[in-house]
Amino acid sequence: MKPLWTVLALTTALTLPSIAAAREVTLTTTLRDYRGESAFLALYMTDANGAYVGSLWLAASKARYYDSLSDWYRATGGSSAEVSGITGASVGAGRTLTVTLDLADALIDAGYQIHIDTAVEHMYSSPSEIVVPLATAGVGVPVAGRAIINSFTYTM
Repeated sequence: MKPLWTVLALTTALTLPSIAAAREVTLTTTLRDYRGESAFLALYMTDANGAYVGSLWLAASKARYYDSLSDWYRATGGSSAEVSGITGASVGAGRTLTVTLDLADALIDAGYQIHIDTAVEHMYSSPSEIVVPLATAGVGVPVAGRAIINSFTYTM
């Protein structure tokens, strides 16, 4: 009987993570009211060791400018496959980008971080302008950017 329990425990341990719950997370990024072209933004995640996990959203109208989002581009090689279905238009000065997506509960309070790279054509780029832990303690807490982003918040 003992081998049956061992097999059952092992099977359960492997199956349960695949049915893990997800939580709806809304990311809100408001840009400063600067003078210039619309901004490109790459929203992506890294794990507790800083390794790239995946892209959340890319606000960029043309693939030829992806390399301006340098930290994201370096992590992904600018691969279109990384952003298939999660792209939108660039974001104008003073405007707000709101993205709602489902994230696995296992990512929350587990050391994962949200990064936002920004770039404005003919101006400058700001790699990892925002870096915040994905944690329940940070819900609704505004974070100021260094260059183009006025504020960033997330809710769950």
